[in-house]
Amino acid sequence: MKSIIAFSGSITLLAASPAPRTSLFDADWKFHRGDVAGAEAAAFDDSGWRTLDVPHDWSIEDLPPKDDAVPELEAVAGEWKFQPGDEADWKAADFDDRDWKTVTLPDTWENHGQSKESNVYGWYRRSLEIPADLRGKDFVLLLGRIDDVDETFVNGERVGGTGSFPPHYRWADQEQRRYPVSASQVGENDTIQVAVRVFDGENTGGIHAAGIKSERIGPFDPAEASNRHFTAFTVGGTGWYRKHFKLGSNEGRTSLLFEGVSMNPEIWLNGQKLGEHPHAYTSFEVDLTSHLKPAGQVNVLAVKVRNEGRNSRWYAGSGIYRHVRLTRTDRLHIPTWGVFVTTPDVSREKAAVHVSVEVTNERPEAAATGVQVRLLDPAGKEVAMARANLSLPPATTLPVSLKLAVDSPECWSPPSPDLYLAETTVVVAGKEIDRVRTPFGIRSIEVDAKRGFVLNGEPLLLKGGCVHHDLGPLGAAAIDRAVERKIELMKKNGYNAVRTSHNPPSPALLDACDRLGLLVIDEAFDQWIEPKEGNLEGYQRFFKDWHARDLASMVRRDRNHPSVVMWSVGNEIPEQFRAPEIGRDLRAEVLKHDTTRPITQAFHRIEPWEEVSKGGFEHLDIAGYNYLPDKYESDHERHPDRVIVGTESYPKDAYADWSLVEKHPYVIGDFVWTAWDYLGEAGLAHSVPSNEPNPFFMGWPWFNAWSGDLDLCGFKKPQSYYRDVIWGERRIALFVHQPIPDGLSEVLSWWAWPKETDSWNWPGQEGKPLQVSVYSRCEKVRLELDGKVIDEQPVSGETKLTARFQVPYRPGELKAIGLENGKPVAEATLVTTGRPAAIRLTADRDPIRADRNDLSYVTVEIVDAQGRRVPDARVEVDFSVSGNGELAAQGSAVPNEPASFQQPRCKTWQGRCIAILRPDGEAGSIRLEARAEGLESATLTVTTR
Repeated sequence: MKSIIAFSGSITLLAASPAPRTSLFDADWKFHRGDVAGAEAAAFDDSGWRTLDVPHDWSIEDLPPKDDAVPELEAVAGEWKFQPGDEADWKAADFDDRDWKTVTLPDTWENHGQSKESNVYGWYRRSLEIPADLRGKDFVLLLGRIDDVDETFVNGERVGGTGSFPPHYRWADQEQRRYPVSASQVGENDTIQVAVRVFDGENTGGIHAAGIKSERIGPFDPAEASNRHFTAFTVGGTGWYRKHFKLGSNEGRTSLLFEGVSMNPEIWLNGQKLGEHPHAYTSFEVDLTSHLKPAGQVNVLAVKVRNEGRNSRWYAGSGIYRHVRLTRTDRLHIPTWGVFVTTPDVSREKAAVHVSVEVTNERPEAAATGVQVRLLDPAGKEVAMARANLSLPPATTLPVSLKLAVDSPECWSPPSPDLYLAETTVVVAGKEIDRVRTPFGIRSIEVDAKRGFVLNGEPLLLKGGCVHHDLGPLGAAAIDRAVERKIELMKKNGYNAVRTSHNPPSPALLDACDRLGLLVIDEAFDQWIEPKEGNLEGYQRFFKDWHARDLASMVRRDRNHPSVVMWSVGNEIPEQFRAPEIGRDLRAEVLKHDTTRPITQAFHRIEPWEEVSKGGFEHLDIAGYNYLPDKYESDHERHPDRVIVGTESYPKDAYADWSLVEKHPYVIGDFVWTAWDYLGEAGLAHSVPSNEPNPFFMGWPWFNAWSGDLDLCGFKKPQSYYRDVIWGERRIALFVHQPIPDGLSEVLSWWAWPKETDSWNWPGQEGKPLQVSVYSRCEKVRLELDGKVIDEQPVSGETKLTARFQVPYRPGELKAIGLENGKPVAEATLVTTGRPAAIRLTADRDPIRADRNDLSYVTVEIVDAQGRRVPDARVEVDFSVSGNGELAAQGSAVPNEPASFQQPRCKTWQGRCIAILRPDGEAGSIRLEARAEGLESATLTVTTR
C-alpha cells in the first residue's frame, strides 16, 4: 500500500472584524456533584452550586466525609479449615470439617496443599465470633481478594459471590469481596460459620489478600468505586453543570462544540433538550439557534453527565473535562470541520495543495457564493491563492475543491515541524460572510513492506509510546499547558510518535504534536459489540448506533493535523477475528471522510495464532501487533506485503523489540506500554518477592499502573534511561536495585521493571551486596566506588546493553565509566548525600501567560547542605500560594500511597514532588512557599503576563 499525504493542524475559527467566530465557553459554570431532580429547567435555583471553569474533572477532587458508613468485619486474617474439591453440603453451618487441613490466611492455596493445576475447586470454612460493637447490627463481611471466583455462605445462607463459575467463567481476582450480612443471619450466640467456595482458572488461587476496611483518602474510596482498580478506586456517578449567558445578537447561527465529556452527557437549553452523546472522548456540536432567548436576555444551559457503572478499563475522569467553544456564524457558513487540506504531491521543488471547502446555506433563499483560499508560509507570507464560485440552494451543504501549488515547500517533520496556514473566506454579494484559518503541514508519507514508513522520501522508524489521556494530579482535566507538557517531555525523552490509547485525544494534544513534531496513531475504540472484562457498562452498548457518528467526529476533527499518520479502528477487540464485516464497515466509514491515511488496528494474542488470525487483517493497511514480536518474522513469511507496527510492547523487552524494528523494514516501529504512568489499572507493572502472590493487578492501595517510562509527575524512571541508551540518546546510565531479602528473588509482572533507583543512599545495608545495573552502548563499562575499580564488563547486544555488578554497600561515590578502545568516553555517578537540609523549588517556565489554560509546574526537591537531591527523603511539605493564581494540584509519583491531589501538602517520594500553579487570568505574579519541619523553607515567584 502506498499513500502520499499531508494534513493540516487544528482548526482555529476566526471571523472577519470585529468579533471572533469562535470563543472559549469555559468560564463561570455552576456545578453540583450528584443527581438533582429538575436541574434541567431554566428556572431551577442553582445559586448554591459551586462556580468553576471547565475543563473540570470531579473524580480527581477530594470526596466529602462519609457519614452513613455500614460497620465492617474483616474475616480473612487467621486460621481457617481448607479442603480441595467441591461438595454442595460443605456450605452447611453444622458440617463437620474437623478432618480438613488447618491453614493460615491470607495465602495462596498452592502453599497449603491445593493442586497447582488450572481449573480446580476448593472450600474454606471458619467460625467467627461477632465483636461486641457489631452485635445486633447489620454489617459488611470483608473477604479481601480471592483468586479467581467465589461464592460465600454465612450459617449456610448465601450472602454473595464475585466472578462467574464455569461454564460461563469470568475471573475476578482483583475485586475486594464485600458481602452484606444482616443481624438476623447471625443467630443468638453471636457466632457465624463462614464457608467460601473458590474456583481457580489459572495461576495461583485461594483467599490471597485480607479485607480492607472502607476509607476515603482524597478522591479514592475502594468501597464506593464502581470500576475498582481499573479507574484507580475513584468515584464517578452523576454531576450537573449549568451556565447562564447572554448574547448581544441572535442573528445567524449559534452552536456549542464540546471537545469531550465523560460520559453520557445530556444537553438542555432553556429547558429544551437538545441531545446527548454517549462516547466519552469524541467531540460533538449542539445547535442552540432555535432555542435561544431574544438578544440581551439570560439563557440557561444545563448539562447532565453520567459516569456510572463499569464503563472503562482505565481512569476516564468525570465531567466536562475538555474545552467548550461557542461558535457564531451567518446562516451561510463553513460548517465545523468543513475545511480539509491535503498535499497529494510533494517534492523539494513544489507541493500540490488541495483544499476542500464545505459551505452550508441555512438561509431561506439560494445564494451565489465566492470561496477564496490564501496559503501563508511559516513566516506569514502569502505563497498561493485560489478562488472558486459556488451556487448554493437553500438547506444545502456543498463542497468546492481548490488546487494550489507551493514552490520550494518547507516540509513538516519531527525535526522541523513547520506549519503553513490556509485562510478560507466565503463571500456573498461582495461581503465577507465567513472566514476559517487552518494551520497545516506540507509532507508526504509512503508505507510498504520493503521500505517501511517513509516520511518526505526518507525512511523513519517510529519510536513510539502509548498514552492514556489523564494528566496525573490534574486527573482528566485537559488544560492546554498540561497536555502540551506531556508531549514536550515525550519529545525531550526521545519519542517521535504517540498512540492515543484507546480513544481520540484532546485537540490540544494534537496541536502540541503538530507544533513540537510528534507523529500520532489516532485511535477510536477499545470495544465494538462485545464487552471486555471490567467494562460491562461500556461503549459497546452504543457501538451499533453510534460508531459511524463517532468515527466521523474523530476523522473530520483530526484529519487536518500533520501529526496524525494513522487511524486506528480498535484495540484488542474480543471479536477481532470473528467479525471481519465490522472491520470492513469501520474502514468504509473512515474512508468517507479521509482517503489519505493508512488504517490500523491493534490485535492481541489468540492461539493458535496462525489459524485464528487468517483474514483478520484484510481491512487494514498496517497491522498493529500488541505483545506479538514472536509473530513478526513468521507472519512476514506467510504475508510478505504486510506492514507491521508494534502497537504495544513490554518495557523490559525494549531492546529485543527495537532490534526487530531496526532489522526488518516491514516492522515500522514500536510503541511501549506506556510512555507515561497513568491512573487506573492499579499495580499493573508491579514486582513482588518470590514468597508473595503475583496477581495480575495489585489492588488497593495501588492506584497507579506504574508501567510508564515517565512517572505520574513526568520524572524519568530507570526504563526511560535504558530506552535512551537503546535509541542512542545517551551513552550510559547507572541504577541500584533495592535490597532483596535473603533467600528470595524478585518476580516481575509482564509490564514491570526491576525495583531500581538512582540512589546510593542505603543506610542499614552496610557491607551487604547490592545489585548495580549499568546500561550503555559503549564496548565496556567500568564500575568504581570512591575511585577503586570494582569490575569491568563488556556490553553488547548479547547482554542487551546491560552490565550488572554486585557491590557491597558503603557510603561514597559510585561511578560507571563507559570505555571505547580502553578509553573513557562517558560516565554516570551516584553519590551518597547528606541529611535533608532544605527545600528547592524550580519552575518549568517563567513567565507564563495570565491565562487559565496555562500552568507552571514547580519541581519540589529535598536537598542536603550541598544542594544535592536526597533520593530517599520522605518529607511532608506544606504549600501556600498567594498572588494571581492558585494551587491547581500537587502530587508525588508514588504508585501505592493514595493521598489528596488538592490539599496544600504533599509527602515527597524519591526526594521530590510537584506543585502545579494555575493563573487566575490577571497579569501579575504567583508566589509559592514550601515549608517542612526541620528544613529550610523555600519561596518561588512566577510572573504571569
